[in-house]
Amino acid sequence: MQRAYKVVDVFTSTPLLGNPVAVVLDAEGLDTEAMQRIARWTNLSETTFLLQPTNAEADYRLRIFTPRSELPFAGHPTLGSAYAVLEAGRVTPRNGRLVQECGAGLIGITEEGTGAEWRLTLGLPPAALRTLTPDEVEELEAVLGQPVLREVPPAIVSVGVVWVVAQLPSAAHLLALEPDLARSAAFERRLGATGISLFGAHENGDAEIEVRSFAPSDGINEDPVCGSGNGSVAVFRRERGLLPTGGTSYVAAQGRCVGRDGRVLVTVDAAGHVSLGGACVTCVDGTLSC
Repeated sequence: MQRAYKVVDVFTSTPLLGNPVAVVLDAEGLDTEAMQRIARWTNLSETTFLLQPTNAEADYRLRIFTPRSELPFAGHPTLGSAYAVLEAGRVTPRNGRLVQECGAGLIGITEEGTGAEWRLTLGLPPAALRTLTPDEVEELEAVLGQPVLREVPPAIVSVGVVWVVAQLPSAAHLLALEPDLARSAAFERRLGATGISLFGAHENGDAEIEVRSFAPSDGINEDPVCGSGNGSVAVFRRERGLLPTGGTSYVAAQGRCVGRDGRVLVTVDAAGHVSLGGACVTCVDGTLSC
């Protein structure tokens, strides 16, 4: 069967510099095994499948797969799939807003700006945070091969996707990092985490922080530009008092170590709600035979 298929680059307006997501627009009739097989074949960090919603408030339903498992939510697949849906004319926004149904519930997505300033923005699902134990921090540092900032205690942050989050002394330290991926995978499995998302502050430039996300236990050694990872970092930064209490916005950079150059606009309001925004561009538009 021929199914409409796109690959959308997310968190960039320049093809090949963001994080690609494969989007199967005609996914009705595919079972879970078939979806997982397609996700293994595309071998991207995520592949998504568009379905009819089961909730009357939603415009569509999305299932999200890594090469090894299904996720209840992920950031860049949500934005990239919304872009694919809009570009294909499958959904008409209501007052500039789409509602996606996924394993984490209903996710609101808005269109903002025009021209070069155009972007899609999603609201992050509610988050939960647990501070790592001293033994877990020691194992994290062994995985990374360098210390984290212990005065900002590392934590597990769950936004549907579960990330171990920690701060490094600087963006330069982060960019030089070469983690032990096999040890990281074992650490992730032991904690029930999807992966590890780390950040370090830039001294200058257009981005406030640099982010890197590793998820070898899910078949993703390093995610080029990770929405849920950036969202978890934002939750962590607010909970650790690293952001203004009255709300703020900042730009995060990600992807340089894997040949990308993504930018994520992160907004945290006074109540702690996190939004993630970015540009998208289609790199592949065609059909998938399956």
